[in-house]
Amino acid sequence: MNNNSKHFKIALLGNPNSGKSSVFNLLTGLRQKVGNFPGVTVDKKIGHAQLKEGISASIIDFPGTYSLYPTSKDETIVINTFANPQSENYPDVVIYVADITKLEPHLLLLTQIHDLGLPTVLALNMIDLAAKERLTYDIEKLSKLLQIPVIPISGRSGENIEQLKHIAADLCLQNSEPPKIFYRFSKKEEQLASDLQTDFNIDNPFRALIYAHHYDKMPFLSGLQKRQIESLCKQHEFESFSLQIRETMQRYDKFTPIVRQVLQKPIDDSEKDTLTDQLDLVFTHRIFGPLIFFLFMFLVFQAIFAWSEFPMMLIETAFGFAGQTLQNILPEGWITDLLTEGILAGLGGILIFIPQIAILFFLISILEEVGYMARAVFIFDRLMQKFGLNGRSIVALVSGGACAIPAIMSTRTISNWKERLITIMVTPLISCSARIPVYTVLVGFVVPSVTVWGIFNAQGLVFTGLYLLGIVAALVSAWVFKLILQTEESSFLMIELPKYRAPMIKNVLLIVKERVMTFTIEAGKVIMVISIILWVLASYGPSNKMELAEQNALEVAAQKNLDETATADLVAGKQIEASFAGHLGKFIEPAIEPLGFDWKIGIALITSFAAREVFVGTMATIYSIGSQEDEYTIRDRLAKATHPDTGLPVYTMATSLSLLIFYVFAMQCMSTLAVVKRETKSWKWAAIQFVYMTAMAYFGSLGVYQLLS
Repeated sequence: MNNNSKHFKIALLGNPNSGKSSVFNLLTGLRQKVGNFPGVTVDKKIGHAQLKEGISASIIDFPGTYSLYPTSKDETIVINTFANPQSENYPDVVIYVADITKLEPHLLLLTQIHDLGLPTVLALNMIDLAAKERLTYDIEKLSKLLQIPVIPISGRSGENIEQLKHIAADLCLQNSEPPKIFYRFSKKEEQLASDLQTDFNIDNPFRALIYAHHYDKMPFLSGLQKRQIESLCKQHEFESFSLQIRETMQRYDKFTPIVRQVLQKPIDDSEKDTLTDQLDLVFTHRIFGPLIFFLFMFLVFQAIFAWSEFPMMLIETAFGFAGQTLQNILPEGWITDLLTEGILAGLGGILIFIPQIAILFFLISILEEVGYMARAVFIFDRLMQKFGLNGRSIVALVSGGACAIPAIMSTRTISNWKERLITIMVTPLISCSARIPVYTVLVGFVVPSVTVWGIFNAQGLVFTGLYLLGIVAALVSAWVFKLILQTEESSFLMIELPKYRAPMIKNVLLIVKERVMTFTIEAGKVIMVISIILWVLASYGPSNKMELAEQNALEVAAQKNLDETATADLVAGKQIEASFAGHLGKFIEPAIEPLGFDWKIGIALITSFAAREVFVGTMATIYSIGSQEDEYTIRDRLAKATHPDTGLPVYTMATSLSLLIFYVFAMQCMSTLAVVKRETKSWKWAAIQFVYMTAMAYFGSLGVYQLLS
């Protein structure tokens, strides 16, 4: 550590559900960014904090971890950082966040970090809850017994956060002597640690033991170094598992008496059921628990439609006005056409759905903050096991309702390889927020916007049905994978159920902002590129064919005495058909015609493989090219679309429902496939996923269209 430096690195550590994220937000405010830890796909949050005058720090929010004996990929990140002082994320100081109402289990990881010799401050979080429960605690005594600074804080109100910053700043500037190690080594561990320190120049004996336990999981070690450590472990008859148990039990023997000395509950409350206990009698009930969960999900999807209608209308109106204004003030030419018919039409088809996506993330985040999602894991563990999944899979499946990419990444908490792989393979079948634009546009062609039973929106019911169809498909597919995939790994669920607490709206809003911005920026980049390419493909074609198409259209218009607007639409339609995009759509039309799709829908299917939501942007672009009726929205344009030969509507109930079924099942997302490859370390599973989902989409769509038509 360089004492002359005025900028430091601080690690934020703690168990899951310790309130670490709230503390991170209070320390850093909006000065945050999300990246990845080196060499892996685990999210890394870094924020900037001003600790004192002239002293700042980068706060690194590490994944929630129970101990230095990891059971998931997220926890392995902590090992590989703290075992390697040369790591780019190795901190100068650790802020350890612990829930004061559940202090004892939170001290296991704290004492391990303490034994690594890192300057550490213990932030006792949730003192507001402790006050409600009438807990009494002796901070000075706890600090003395643990040999580290201790500060009581509230991640909810921000109480003592400034004091926490000042203590962290002082620790950054001082040269503290190595503390007395908590764990008493066995003779065997002592000898092995000594040899490892000598041979590998390791500065700390407990860090040497971490090498002995986890050398096979440490990418910064060479193959030769791993073999040398393995040889030393065999030489000293080092039994990792039994010694992990010994260490854990000894640590509890040390800090359990400390907790009893410094933390006291009221005697009359010791046997009294808390509000959390009483609520859990209902929320985790064998029968009522799942029913309540599905009721919550049903209300979430109803809210998506009901609350988003007005802001969506405002955005739609704004884009229509912007397009009309640009056409009025800019001179005619290809640049104006590109702006209004390409970029603006494509982006408008996506940004209009931000209200729905924001509402979805907002409500799911509320459920997480309250502590309900942990109950969902517990409730569904036994059921998930029947389908080859894990209780933690429900988190990925529910998160898949927002986006499959973070949902797939969340499977790292599942330690069983088979259950994790199955969860990855079926999660994209859960309808994500990217499907919302497609569903919203097409549901209107299937069912009118009326109220059912006096309170339910009919389109919302169909929308919920599409989500349920995806869930059923995911569970059936999981069951099939369970039969195919074989493993000798056993499965178990270990999870802490946090106390119910009121959500911190600031945290929720930060999450919503982060997710919506990510969605908008990532989708926006794709849409921008796709819209420009599509505009070029739809506006230009093989030489002479575009001119010939225009000539033929004008002749037909003259014969039918069409007005100026109808003529312009006919010319635009014929030119798109003769364009490069039209040729591409025509090429795949024979394969998709049995599904009720024409060549224009074929273009959208191809472009939407970049991202499902591109479908709407594509259709907006195709149907806006050359049209003079710019006040019409994408829904109106699709409703007016007719087959040139028959004059019948393109988007009948059969076609619309067929297209909805296709998008329920299809893997129309390059980014998801890339994440699957990254998480499974193989293109094999990504390819299998793409093939089986495409087959489900094609034959499901085929069956629906042929049956209805």
